[in-house]
Amino acid sequence: ICEAYGMDITYARKLMHGKQSDIRTDPGCRLFAGCPDVMPVARYHSLAAREASLPDCLKVTARTKDGEIMGVQHKEYEVYGLQFHPESILTPDGERIIRNFLRQEG
Repeated sequence: ICEAYGMDITYARKLMHGKQSDIRTDPGCRLFAGCPDVMPVARYHSLAAREASLPDCLKVTARTKDGEIMGVQHKEYEVYGLQFHPESILTPDGERIIRNFLRQEG
């Protein structure tokens, strides 16, 4: 999603293959309704979106403690992007995130 809307993608600061990290979420994002503001998620990636290239149409909805973008949302459309795996057992609130996504009206 980030790349599709023009963001630059670069190598992540650290490889995060099969690792769990806490993220802070935007409580106003419908995907995270009913989830804690800070929650552990599964990460399996070596790339990251560069925040300096964030377009006006997207807003960051989740990030790690060190500021890496973990979630974005389009400001006008029901378009979301996640840089973690809600379907993983390492994401305890993942089922809720998926259910929230499936309940979207768009």
